[in-house]
Amino acid sequence: VDGAAPDTVQSLQHEIEVIKAKIAQEREKIKDKTLHQVADLANILSIDQLNIKIRKSLKGHNAKVLCLDWCSDKRHLVSSSQDGKLIVWDAFTTNKEHALTLPTTWVMGCAYSPSGTAVACGGLDNKLTVFPLTMEDDSQSRKKVVGTHTSYTSCCLFPGSDNQVLAGSGDATTTLWDVESGTVLQTFHGHISDVMSIDLAPGPNLNTFVSGACDNVAYLWDMRTGDYVQYFEGHTSDINSVKFHPSGDAIATGSDDATCRLFDLRADAEVACYEKEAILFGINAVDFSVSGRLLFAGYNDYTVNLWDTLKCERITVLYGHENRVSALKVSPDGTAIGTASWDTTIRIWA
Repeated sequence: VDGAAPDTVQSLQHEIEVIKAKIAQEREKIKDKTLHQVADLANILSIDQLNIKIRKSLKGHNAKVLCLDWCSDKRHLVSSSQDGKLIVWDAFTTNKEHALTLPTTWVMGCAYSPSGTAVACGGLDNKLTVFPLTMEDDSQSRKKVVGTHTSYTSCCLFPGSDNQVLAGSGDATTTLWDVESGTVLQTFHGHISDVMSIDLAPGPNLNTFVSGACDNVAYLWDMRTGDYVQYFEGHTSDINSVKFHPSGDAIATGSDDATCRLFDLRADAEVACYEKEAILFGINAVDFSVSGRLLFAGYNDYTVNLWDTLKCERITVLYGHENRVSALKVSPDGTAIGTASWDTTIRIWA
């Protein structure tokens, strides 16, 4: 019996490969046009030059800023840095409202809760920690370690309520935790390498989320079942960032292969690729404008590129950081963009 076991595993793996190849063929058959071709047929006008400048610079971290997230009140943001600090800023006045010391110096992910009363973070300590934000200075003492992964925590978000946190990890899984009890509500297995980024589907049905990982694949998950519903291949290197289109019908990915891609959930395929010969650097962060027409991408060559999602043209390049752009988020009302960088600053563009 033991002799037969390896063969069965191998034969099953072979069978999986064959089925995957068939799926790829079927997908190819129905690919008729790219988004770019459709846009040209519809005579969509190019976007004129936009006047986006740095309006505010948030300085206070002493080391690389690794992550940032906007609060739902559209004016506060939280950032985490390699100096072991989590800072809550007022982006209008550039004041620091909270500065929390973290258990590890390398905090890779941070997130604001929907109500704006708590922040979550995680990093190389493998933990996921939630800090309640109060006006008294006891946020530090009231911190709660919600869960521990078997590898580093790379990203986290609150899926529509303050009671749960979804965290992606270097152990190739994403886990849904209950904040109050610290129990695991759901684990999502499917990636075969470190999960780098997760994003929640917009809109009323907050049951799906997308994840991107170092196995070059983006998966769409159902939170109720714990299974993936769709997966998207095409990148040739690690996916560092995933983001839902505001319509909820497509996802954008940014990768170390120096391209951003748009995958449509309805077409079950890649519909656009945003690349240029001259762009050789990887992308760490992507986000959409509120309309979904613009795609902002933060690159390792210290720039932010602005893409027209329909025409696949680069509209402009935003210069201002002095080191790689590590995180980028459009504010909830779409009026500003926050970028974090290894140059220790956070810049607010509008």
